[in-house]
Amino acid sequence: MKRVAVVNLGCPKNQVDSEIIAGLLSSKFVLVPSPEDAEVIIVNTCGFIEDAKKESLEVIFEMTELKNRGICEKLYVIGCLAQRYGKELLEEIPELDGVLGDGDLVKTVDLIAEHNDKKINDKKIYTNKKIQDFIYSGDMPRKRFGPEYFAYLKIAEGCDNCCSYCAIPQIKGRYRSRTIESIVKEAQKLVNDGVKEIALVAQDTTRYGLDYYGKLKLSELLKELVKIEGLEWIRLLYCYPDAVTDELIETIASEPKICKYVDLPLQHADNQILKKMNRRNTAEEALALIAKFREVVPDIFIRSTFITGFPGETERQFQNLLNFVRETKLDRIGVFAYSEEENTLAAKMPDQIPLPIREERKNRLMELQAELAYEIQQKRVGKDIKAILEEKISDKIWLGRTEGDAPEIDGQIFLEGAGCHTVGDIVTARITKADSYDFEGRIL
Repeated sequence: MKRVAVVNLGCPKNQVDSEIIAGLLSSKFVLVPSPEDAEVIIVNTCGFIEDAKKESLEVIFEMTELKNRGICEKLYVIGCLAQRYGKELLEEIPELDGVLGDGDLVKTVDLIAEHNDKKINDKKIYTNKKIQDFIYSGDMPRKRFGPEYFAYLKIAEGCDNCCSYCAIPQIKGRYRSRTIESIVKEAQKLVNDGVKEIALVAQDTTRYGLDYYGKLKLSELLKELVKIEGLEWIRLLYCYPDAVTDELIETIASEPKICKYVDLPLQHADNQILKKMNRRNTAEEALALIAKFREVVPDIFIRSTFITGFPGETERQFQNLLNFVRETKLDRIGVFAYSEEENTLAAKMPDQIPLPIREERKNRLMELQAELAYEIQQKRVGKDIKAILEEKISDKIWLGRTEGDAPEIDGQIFLEGAGCHTVGDIVTARITKADSYDFEGRIL
């Protein structure tokens, strides 16, 4: 069997797709971690915003160099970029042997396997027709790329929100929830494989179940997942604020296995801008929601994301965003300069903000958050918190993450403490020092 490498780019949802693809390929190919050791390379791309598209293209061109040097025989591009620009990629990059859009993963794998079996060197394969009803099953094999103790768990495909700046609905199609049974089955398999922490992901996790069951079901899903023996942490990402229910907040508060952490992508805090973004909530509703979380879930870590330089954003409207961040004192935020995406409503709006201004406002917001975060972090010094051990630095020093830190996007904690610990252990630690993003502490 030929050696194949899957190169993953983009968000955690993409990572899950790549792991499913790798699992399906494992019966037809020999999986290798490095593209330089592969005869077949598959690049799973991101096409969400301009920076992600540039990164995807850079990696594709790096892979074409491997093919030109004779290191690999076949090179395929799949995923979001392939879905948006499939024909252009195939026409402009002659080294590609196939471009397959973001549709049926099984079909993708089968087409690549068939293409290699035929040993046809000059024929290229192309498809970007989405199979809108496709959703992966908990029965599908999955070859995880990350640490043994952690995994992302995708609970739905697609998106129905139609935010004016976002091309995801065009790429991924309508929102499609997996069944509770399928998700729980996969979670159990992951735990059997050594996973202790799962992070639930979708384009919008709080809308889970509405399409399939006719009502919001995230709280019910969580109550089923906490029953799994050996699963210690459940983390919630991408919780759109307009679908957060009182029941969900109470579930987070009452279930010890659910991390006291929530990711609320708010995107802005000026009501006129929010309306132009086609967001369903107002700034006042966001303030009330944050207050409710903090009332019901003491010591919760709240993360959000914001966009600067949206079309027509005035300095006054940007100041409204700054004031909102000052008032709410969110624990973690991410900031993106607005990316003008073709075929979106926002791209057709007048008064597009020059890129330097978008970036300048992004930097100002991040500078403010760094100052606020330092003050917020100091208030947690002296408190006890759960942490997961990720790397042993020395006999007495560990590197880990607190309950309030999601992998790859948030901070870390340096922990002092000997004892019989292993990577993936969840310990109680006392915070002894903090800066704007990271902690120091000792294991109790």
